[in-house]
Amino acid sequence: MSNNRSGAFLGGLLVGTAIGTLTGILLAPRAGRETRQFLKKSADALPELAEDLSSSVQLQADRLSESALRNWDGTLVRLREAIAAGLEATQQEHQALETAEIPRPEMESPAHDNLL
Repeated sequence: MSNNRSGAFLGGLLVGTAIGTLTGILLAPRAGRETRQFLKKSADALPELAEDLSSSVQLQADRLSESALRNWDGTLVRLREAIAAGLEATQQEHQALETAEIPRPEMESPAHDNLL
């Protein structure tokens, strides 16, 4: 869970930084030429930023995948143990019922037979 939150936070931080930087550049009191040069430099840096973001997201996805697999493996182990325990208990109960002597009620003659 915390890996998911940290990945979302990191992605949000990078997107917020990019938006804030672009807004600051456009609203800055610079000359047009200076602003265009700065935008060009920033645009040149975007592929590197995108690659860093992609690597970060891939790393987080790998961590989440590994965590999910570990959790799934643990769940399967517990499920197998529970099934085995259930089968064993069922077999023991079945054997106990087979070996137990079940009393049968005696057949009583109907009351009208006694009258004869």
